[in-house]
Amino acid sequence: MYHYDEYDRALVHERVAQFRDQVQRRMSGELSEEELLPLRLQNGLYLQKHAYMLRVAIPYGTLSAAQMRTLARIAREHDRGYGHFTTRQNIQFNWIELEQVPDILALLAEVDMHAIQTSGNCVRNITTEAFAGVAADELLDPRPLAEILRQWSTVNPEFLFLPRKFKIALCSAEEDRAAIMMHDIGLYLYRDAQGEMLLRVMVGGGLGRTPILGQQIREALPWRHLLSYVEAILRVYNRWGRRDNKYKARIKILVKALGIEAFAEEVEREWQHIKEGPAELTEAEYQRVASAFQPPRYEALADVDLGFGTQLAEEPAFARWVERNVLAHKVPGYAAVTLSTKPGPDAPPGDVTAEQMEALADWSERFGFGELRIAHEQNVVLPDVRKRDLHALWREAAAQGLATPNVGLLTDIIACPGGDYCALANAKSIPIAQSIQQRFLDLDYLHDLGDISLNISGCMNACGHRHIGNIGILGVDKNGSEWYQITLGGAQGKASALGKVIGPSFAAEEVPEVIERIVQTFVDYREADERFVDTFQRIGLEPFKERVYAAAEVAP
Repeated sequence: MYHYDEYDRALVHERVAQFRDQVQRRMSGELSEEELLPLRLQNGLYLQKHAYMLRVAIPYGTLSAAQMRTLARIAREHDRGYGHFTTRQNIQFNWIELEQVPDILALLAEVDMHAIQTSGNCVRNITTEAFAGVAADELLDPRPLAEILRQWSTVNPEFLFLPRKFKIALCSAEEDRAAIMMHDIGLYLYRDAQGEMLLRVMVGGGLGRTPILGQQIREALPWRHLLSYVEAILRVYNRWGRRDNKYKARIKILVKALGIEAFAEEVEREWQHIKEGPAELTEAEYQRVASAFQPPRYEALADVDLGFGTQLAEEPAFARWVERNVLAHKVPGYAAVTLSTKPGPDAPPGDVTAEQMEALADWSERFGFGELRIAHEQNVVLPDVRKRDLHALWREAAAQGLATPNVGLLTDIIACPGGDYCALANAKSIPIAQSIQQRFLDLDYLHDLGDISLNISGCMNACGHRHIGNIGILGVDKNGSEWYQITLGGAQGKASALGKVIGPSFAAEEVPEVIERIVQTFVDYREADERFVDTFQRIGLEPFKERVYAAAEVAP
């Protein structure tokens, strides 16, 4: 993984000192809360319902064991013993005291971490898939380009005050596990017949109040032009994006207003002025960064391990976990493991305790090479586990509540913190997730159902990405009461789709029964080994709608 150099460290430590002074001025009354607002947002600090929330950046979702232990220390000493992993591969601490923030940032800086640009109208955390560099279906490792984008966009003065927040994701695998079509810029990396690295560029994606999937703006962009082309897009957006209405300020609104062809022409004109300039990447610069992502010293292992096969045959619970939570690795004898943060109704999706974080750090060293990944689905990945160690890891993870074999299943719920914490939320997300998990505790039934994604957002901002869940749930306020709108048919990946609203919303206590009716409709109509989304695409919305509203009491 990438290690900061002296420039990175100088920037981060200077930011800590700067914010320490700003907090001291706020505590003394020299700065008002209104005056502190833009300063704290530059450091990832939000004022939520009950306390400040600090969002810490985890660039492209990659952590070292030492960094994970520091997050555990922050959770234990400065929060209430846990943190929340997000769909943007960051971590949030929800119970932070303002006067402690400079000390927290100083702790992060000691292990090359920070909270810079995790909020505000700037380029946010660069993301990619959690299995980058190890997935068997990967074409190229996208992390070097993700790191180059991180360095280029961090405190880039031209793009610190954009019309609205800006998100970039990269992918380079047969399966898009980074959801690039829902980002402001989505980049797909591949090679041509001559072996040249090229980029397919998508633009104008985003969820929230106006969900739109990104559209292709350029094919076969040479990798050397990555920065200049992204810069051209940002310049056009910075110049023409709306600043009079924050609900219409995202780049997706500009692309929709101009049309993709006209927007592409604007970008092309801008790009012609800068494409041959200093932003053009060199082979030497690429190799400098890529050298940090060289494969670890893998052992020469056989892909077939007789002991591992015996364990699978003798322990059905272990075999089920391997089936759902273990991904094929490009190196024989190894596997990538997803540790689920969704054990059921006893823990909110994405929440991990300090004790669990410390265990994760230990496992990354004992069973791998000291590296961890945070997935878009809010789970934790150990990218390099020897197959012969999977059984031992499974037993220890089970003892920590991190071995639920539900990755990709209905209870692998993506959810924002919702109304329990967020000042923007219209309704709670966590109790809804827990009530659904309580209803679907039967793992045998879940495995029979197969892949079903369920995403929950407590407001229109869609931090839970409910539009691209096969089943999406949106919390809405109706005359001071919490109700929930259901969408069906969303999907992420190369076949991304936006869910369709099935009808009027439901009271909180009705939601588990509604989900059960939706699932039973799928069971009644599916053919052979169809996934939920396949059945929905084949039969459409009406059969689900008829079943759901047959006996449900809905909001007026």
